[in-house]
Amino acid sequence: MVDAFHREGLAEEPSTFSLYVRHLPPGRGYLVAAGLADALTWLEELHFDAADLAALERVGGFGDEFLRWLSCVRFTGDVRAVPEGTIVFEHEPILEVDAPIGQAQLAETFLLNQVTLQTTLATKASRFRHAAGDASVVDFALRRTHGIDAGMKLARCCRIVGLGGTSNVAASDRYGFPASGTMAHSFVQAHDDETDAFRTFAQYMTDRAVLVVDTYDTATGVGHAIEVARELAAHGTAIRGIRLDSGDLAALARDARARLDAAGLGNVLIFASGGLDEHAIEELRAAGAPIDGYGVGSSLGTSADAPVLDSVYKLVEFAGRPVVKTSTGKATWPGPKQVWRDARWSGDVLALRDEPAPGARWRPLLEEVMRAGIRTDAGRRDLAAVAAHFDAGWESLPEPIKHLTDPAPYPTLPSTRLVELAEELGGTS
Repeated sequence: MVDAFHREGLAEEPSTFSLYVRHLPPGRGYLVAAGLADALTWLEELHFDAADLAALERVGGFGDEFLRWLSCVRFTGDVRAVPEGTIVFEHEPILEVDAPIGQAQLAETFLLNQVTLQTTLATKASRFRHAAGDASVVDFALRRTHGIDAGMKLARCCRIVGLGGTSNVAASDRYGFPASGTMAHSFVQAHDDETDAFRTFAQYMTDRAVLVVDTYDTATGVGHAIEVARELAAHGTAIRGIRLDSGDLAALARDARARLDAAGLGNVLIFASGGLDEHAIEELRAAGAPIDGYGVGSSLGTSADAPVLDSVYKLVEFAGRPVVKTSTGKATWPGPKQVWRDARWSGDVLALRDEPAPGARWRPLLEEVMRAGIRTDAGRRDLAAVAAHFDAGWESLPEPIKHLTDPAPYPTLPSTRLVELAEELGGTS
């Protein structure tokens, strides 16, 4: 496509592309925007080196003139985006790119890849936070994510939405996220006696030790953990907790809590894991199960119930004129946009970029994060600031929108001017 634009003499014409999600997945009341940092890094570093050009030449079909043009390509455009960690809804731009169409078109696949994946994962992770309430949720998903890169991105998204930690040590170091884990069943199996396994592990790990108690019989395992915990307590050391990984978690947690408390081990925590999704955690919480933390893997790491978003990257302005797509079920709104929101969550307004605020209490969501190919201060927020931004929005988001199974719908209404422009161009809402 870019080759064709180049041959036509159109590659340097100005354009605006809008990246947004057409429809929320079933059961989702909102999305958490993520992936912007990686998108901006890619745009800043966009270039084709000698090896890239040689590969394109081997693929065939590209002339020398186009390859020479590619050798000089750098991203020189502007990007407007909602800050990472912003709660967004369908049809609302997560980012918009203003750039020569040759550059903007080259960016489509990477921007969609990063924003789609990370928004999917951040949204899923936030649902676990909602389900668990005050209990901690730890990312145990690296073994099940679709590759190591996806696992790293997941941990970053979990950090954004305020989960308790990750078992991914590399991500812990990179993102300043607490590293958290427990012993595996293999450690117990590698010892002749479960109590000896617990004793050895606890001696080495001291107050970090979380003992998995269901390798054989859970009730017996809890008893062995209590025995070891009492031994350590006599020497002024405490284990951190026990982990339940199978069976009736609510009943097992109640029994374990009662036995731990009766043994004077009220400070020993109970963690649960084993194929949990947010609905199972919500049920355990509703049942009053005395569980202090959850380790979650497959459902979190793959966003199993909604593994992809209906995200798109659409041309909305070309050579200074607004454009629309009128396909049935896939029509677009024309022109560069702004999204306006008030503090009362009364419904967002999707407007043209140059429109004024709907009223005094409204604030714009899209901000300039890159100008002429260079990040602005807004495009350089660190992860702590991103997490704080999410927290502020999350705390104010009405509870009915957070519901896991039947969330309240949230309206995003087009402005009058946007509707009029769409009708003028033959588009539909």
